[in-house]
Amino acid sequence: MDLLSLSKARYSCRKISDKPVEQEKIDRIIATAISAPTAKNLQPYKLWLLKSEEALENFKQACHFTFGAKILIVVGAKPSDAFVRPFDGHNFADIDAAIIATHIMLAVEAEGLNSTWVGYIDTPKLKELFPQMSEYEIVAAFPIGYAADDAKPSPRHFERRSVEQAVEVL
Repeated sequence: MDLLSLSKARYSCRKISDKPVEQEKIDRIIATAISAPTAKNLQPYKLWLLKSEEALENFKQACHFTFGAKILIVVGAKPSDAFVRPFDGHNFADIDAAIIATHIMLAVEAEGLNSTWVGYIDTPKLKELFPQMSEYEIVAAFPIGYAADDAKPSPRHFERRSVEQAVEVL
């Protein structure tokens, strides 16, 4: 599937079935994430793969948007490791992590799986439960699995700006 078709096919799936996800698919998703570009290739991110019951239950204390998934990938950005643009001091950690997260989101779809980008997370609570995340800005979490039979895109999913609204030719 070409990238445009893949991008249009994916949607924010908010209902995951209990069908087990094959490890080789998770491995390819992670490999895709790691292959993503970052500013000056500094790679100021960390991924946490949550699979154990304990990890999933802990995550639910900080975010109830797991949608039934038994696997989650949390993406964090470490500002102290990131490129800082010298002209204005802009730190690229969150941008780099968002690039990684976008690769994850599309890789999930390419693997025939489903997910949604979750950002509504009580990050202080999450860092309390997962101290290894304490030095990172939490950018996203992805509950990953096969869509439930009755899962469907939100009606707003199909709303897109026109090219004329989105692009200004100079």
